[in-house]
Amino acid sequence: MELIVTLSKVIIAISIVIVWVFRWDNIVKEFNEYGLADLTRNFVGASKIALSTLLITSIWYPGLAAIPALLMAFLMICAQFAHFKVKNPFVKHLPSLALLVLSLFIAAYHYGFFN
Repeated sequence: MELIVTLSKVIIAISIVIVWVFRWDNIVKEFNEYGLADLTRNFVGASKIALSTLLITSIWYPGLAAIPALLMAFLMICAQFAHFKVKNPFVKHLPSLALLVLSLFIAAYHYGFFN
């Protein structure tokens, strides 16, 4: 189970870096489509990168995992609402939905739900 949790943390972190660093133009376009301010976009991006960093750090310091995982899950719920707001097709919901599930799984594991 520990290996699956670690892989989940790595998947989240790599996904966030790919989307928020290498696909920045797409993020700018999406946030404009959602009608959100540049400041909001920058805050969300910085938060996701910081939380991803904490999730990776929690591989060696497990006590750091639960809160960043829950905060990441919250951001992914917000992403779901944004997709619903602009009536995106379900396929556009899938990436944030997958990261939401992984974040909740990590938090549940670190709160002892699988012991």
